[in-house]
Amino acid sequence: MNLSTRCVRSCDPRDPYSATSPPIYQTATFRQPTATELGEYDYSRTSNPTRALFEEQIAALEGGRFGLAFASGMAALAAVTRLVASGDEILAGDDLYGGTARLLSRVAPRQGIAVRYVDATDAAQVAAALGPATRLLLVESPGNPLLGIADLPALAALARERDVLLAVDNSLLTPLLQRPLELGAHLVVASTTKFLGGHSDTTGGMVAVGDEPGLAAELAFNQNAEGTALAPFECWLLLRGLKTLSLRLERQCRTAAALAELLAAHPAVSRVYYPALADPASRLVHRRQATGDGAVLSFTTGDAERSRRLVAATRLFTLAVSFGSVTSTLSLPCTMSHASVPAELRERLAPPPDLVRLSVGIEDPDDLRADLEQALAAAVDAVEPDAGSEPQRESRRGVQLT
Repeated sequence: MNLSTRCVRSCDPRDPYSATSPPIYQTATFRQPTATELGEYDYSRTSNPTRALFEEQIAALEGGRFGLAFASGMAALAAVTRLVASGDEILAGDDLYGGTARLLSRVAPRQGIAVRYVDATDAAQVAAALGPATRLLLVESPGNPLLGIADLPALAALARERDVLLAVDNSLLTPLLQRPLELGAHLVVASTTKFLGGHSDTTGGMVAVGDEPGLAAELAFNQNAEGTALAPFECWLLLRGLKTLSLRLERQCRTAAALAELLAAHPAVSRVYYPALADPASRLVHRRQATGDGAVLSFTTGDAERSRRLVAATRLFTLAVSFGSVTSTLSLPCTMSHASVPAELRERLAPPPDLVRLSVGIEDPDDLRADLEQALAAAVDAVEPDAGSEPQRESRRGVQLT
C-alpha cells in the first residue's frame, strides 16, 4: 500500500461498528471483567484504543514496528533521553530546535548525562566525536532552522559500529518524504504538532521504533510511569490530520520550492537555506535519502533590522512560532523558536539574528509570492544599504547565487 493511501486508511479493525471515522474513546478508565483478570485496556494513561490506533498508524507510516504518542514533541524527545543512563553521553547535531538545546543543556545534566555537539553534516567529524561514553546520537536532517543535511545512512553505520543509538528528528519532512528507520536509524522522533497534524489545533509528539522491541518496551514503560502519553482527543485529531497529509505536503512543497527560487534571485536576500539550493554534495546526499525538500525554508537579509521589518510587513504569512500548518507562517528564530538556546551555547547553536524562517501553507502560491515581494520591498525601503555597498549574495555553503 502506498504511503498516501496508508495515511487515509486508518479505520480501526477492532471497532465492532466499522466506523469509517474512528471513534474517540474519551475515557480515563475501562470496566474490568474481574478484579483478577484485567481487560485489554484499564486506564488511559497506560493505554487507550484511540491512542493505540494512532500509534499503529504512525509506526506503519515510518516503516517501524512500534509507535508511541506523547503529549508534545519535547515530551517525545525527553523520553528518548531517558534511554541514556547517568554517566553516559549524548552527542547532538548543532543545527537543531532551540527547545531541544534547552532540554539537553538544562535537564539532561541533572540526570548525570553529558552532552556534546557536533556538525552532523560532516560524518568524519561525527566519527571523531563519538566516544566510549556516547550512548545516543541525536540529529535533525534537514536541521532546524539552517536546513543542514546529515548523511543518515552514514551516521547509522557509524552508530551501529560503535553500539550507539541513532535518533533522527524528522519533524520537517514527515515519513512521506523521508523514513529514517529504513535508512538505519534506531528511533525517529517528530513533533506531531507540525505537518502530521497540520492545522495548528493540537500539540503532540511521537517516537517510532524499528525492530527493537527492547527499546519500545523501555519507552512505553517510561511513558506510563511519567504520564506523558497523548490524550485520546488529540490522537483523534492527528488521525484526521494524517488523512490529508499527502495532499497538503504536495501543495506546500511545490510552493516552497517556487518561493525559494524567488528569494534566491532577490537582491535583498543574501543566503537561502533549502535542500534544493544547498551545495552539490549536500544536495546529492539529500536526494539519496529523501523524496522531497519539504515546506520549510530560511533566508538571511544581511541586516537584522531589515529582517525584523520584513516579518512585520507580511499580510498572509503570520508571524508565529512553530511550522507545518495549512496556514503560512514566518518567524525570526533567533528571538522566537530559538530564543531558549542557553547563553553559553548561543555562539555555537543560535541562528543568525537576520535569519527568517518560512513555513509554507496551502494558500494560493501567487498570493504568497506577492506577499513576500511586497514585504521585501517594504523592508528594503525602510532600511537603505550604505551608499556604494552591495549585499553579499551567497548560499548557506558560500556558493554565489548571482
